[in-house]
Amino acid sequence: MHSPSSVCTPTRYGILTGRYCWRSRLKSGVLDGRGSNLIEPGRATVASLLRAQGYHTAAIGKWHLGFQTQQPVDYSKPLTPGPNDHGFDYFFGIPASLDFEPYLFVENNRPVEAPTSRTAGQNEPRGVFWRAGYIAPSFTMEGCLPTLADKADQYLRQRAAAPGAQPFFLYLPLPAPHTPWVPTAEWRGKSKAGSYGDFVGQVDAVLGRLMKTLEETGQAANTLLIFTSDNGAHWTTEDKAKFPHRANANWRGMKADIYDAGHRVPFIAHWPGRIKPGRVSPQLGCLTDLTATVAEALSIPLPAGAAEDSFSWLPAGTGTKPRTQLRSAIVHHSSQGMFAIRRGEWKLCLGRGSGGFSQPQRITPAPGEPAGELYNLAKDAEETTNLYAQNPALVRELTALLERYQSEGRSRPA
Repeated sequence: MHSPSSVCTPTRYGILTGRYCWRSRLKSGVLDGRGSNLIEPGRATVASLLRAQGYHTAAIGKWHLGFQTQQPVDYSKPLTPGPNDHGFDYFFGIPASLDFEPYLFVENNRPVEAPTSRTAGQNEPRGVFWRAGYIAPSFTMEGCLPTLADKADQYLRQRAAAPGAQPFFLYLPLPAPHTPWVPTAEWRGKSKAGSYGDFVGQVDAVLGRLMKTLEETGQAANTLLIFTSDNGAHWTTEDKAKFPHRANANWRGMKADIYDAGHRVPFIAHWPGRIKPGRVSPQLGCLTDLTATVAEALSIPLPAGAAEDSFSWLPAGTGTKPRTQLRSAIVHHSSQGMFAIRRGEWKLCLGRGSGGFSQPQRITPAPGEPAGELYNLAKDAEETTNLYAQNPALVRELTALLERYQSEGRSRPA
């Protein structure tokens, strides 16, 4: 599975809308805690699609898609448009990443507690980092993940007790293991992979707790549960030298990069009776595919002008015969706005360098040198051998495909 971007805000946009974020106003980078609403008014989301089918919808966690229409956001006024305007009946969470101020919890369109205090920020080596700025007086970094886990657990129990057995959709974007890496005392030192590894362990425990809640409330057998990540891990060469853990397996690069470690992510789907345990699929997938998958699962059409880059992975998960066209290519996007396109075993990068955090970030080719990078991932999964110069016809073909996706405003056939 691949995230549509190698950083978080654009991937969250893609997950919810089924559309590549580079088609929006955000062409690179991420929003901060005072960025304005990114999802366009009237644009369908997976939440609005499900709500129209009678589902109760909730978002609990890290929003990071902006509030209101002006910038900077005024937290003394209703935070609308926001999650409640994009298909969610209920929202509880934080505005952006846990390293962007202001630091506070928001419930629906209001702060739970106004950010009237200030933090000097933190910048310790390896992951204990957040920016200086405003903070709600009772808000703590370590307390954020446990609070969100409690809220998610409460929501699942409330849905189980609700009259009428209304189906639900819970979107749970956790703030971890993004920086700051602040595992609670219970988890410190447990992983033997530093504070990052400890924080990953805490995330895993949150997932286990919620799976147990689904079982206890009798909802597990009828729930599709998906666990994934919005980008690759920020796991540097220094981390690799210090710890045997490989947060990005052996893929090249890390978070923010155009290389596969930037956007190749874990993906686990659990659906009793529909997905056979242990099933693995070679189907190429992107997190923008959630919308089309949900539509196929419910046998409903996608709205016109929606989910332009979403393909159903339901056949790959369940082994059923495809009813719609399968995904054959993915457009990758780095934090700095570099493009790549993957089709089958081939990946073409429209530029040289990582386009993200890894050095060198950008390479200006000398006369006669390749203008981009081309890899055969079936033979060279670690992207070590650039075959750009040896395959000019393939470079032209993949470049034309990317340009068609860009100019037509969609990659999924209408």
